[in-house]
Amino acid sequence: MLLYRRGPGGGLEVLLGHMGGPFWARRDDGAWSVPKGEYGDGEEPLAVARREFEEELGSPVPASDLVPLGELRAGAKVLTVWAAEGDLDAAATVSNTFSLEWPPRSGRVQEFPEIDRAAWLGVDEARSKLVEGQVPFLDRLLALLGA
Repeated sequence: MLLYRRGPGGGLEVLLGHMGGPFWARRDDGAWSVPKGEYGDGEEPLAVARREFEEELGSPVPASDLVPLGELRAGAKVLTVWAAEGDLDAAATVSNTFSLEWPPRSGRVQEFPEIDRAAWLGVDEARSKLVEGQVPFLDRLLALLGA
């Protein structure tokens, strides 16, 4: 789910999440993502997108009009993303967690947030922050909005 809004200066902003866990902890550029998750056989992709948005940000999608941005292969995964105009307090987001043995081969399992923080970013900044495989969704959003 790619949430967007008009920022204070009138420019377009998108809501992205910084990926959690030790692998991403010291990275910034290329370490942000559209809130997303995997869906299995028999699951409705839109329902999963709504669920994953709420799990990763701690809030339901604050919009009812959702526009498909289509599918895109990002590495081994196929992403299906919708755009929605809405607003929420990025600083108040609370993500679900995942378990990971850390440090590797230590036998110690720790919990990490899937998204350790969220932020509203202008489109140009979002291009450098997003993982590379998701950047085309920004172009699709701009085309959709005629921007």
